[in-house]
Amino acid sequence: MRRLKKRAQFRNAAKGGRASRNGLSLQAIGVDDDEPGLGFTVTKRAGNAVERNRIKRRLRAAADACGQRFQSRHDYVLLGRREVLRAPFASLVVTLDGLVTRLHSKSQSPGRT
Repeated sequence: MRRLKKRAQFRNAAKGGRASRNGLSLQAIGVDDDEPGLGFTVTKRAGNAVERNRIKRRLRAAADACGQRFQSRHDYVLLGRREVLRAPFASLVVTLDGLVTRLHSKSQSPGRT
């Protein structure tokens, strides 16, 4: 899986679909690259640097656990909030899996935006 590192990639993903639940938000947009791209964002409102880094580590581990769910030709940005620190890891994986499923079901349903 490709890592998103440039600001333009994050801004592009923000233009796509969005799904949120339990301290996580997932943004996704279709791209031309065959390999799925994944980026992580945690704002300063989530806590100090140590807490933000812990949130990002947990998000990376959850993304690795359900990595096969991410579809090719898409870029994803995972936004973490403070609730991620208190949530059980298994719950994070299930939540992320549900968000990916919800995003792709929205994009494939006719008549919905």
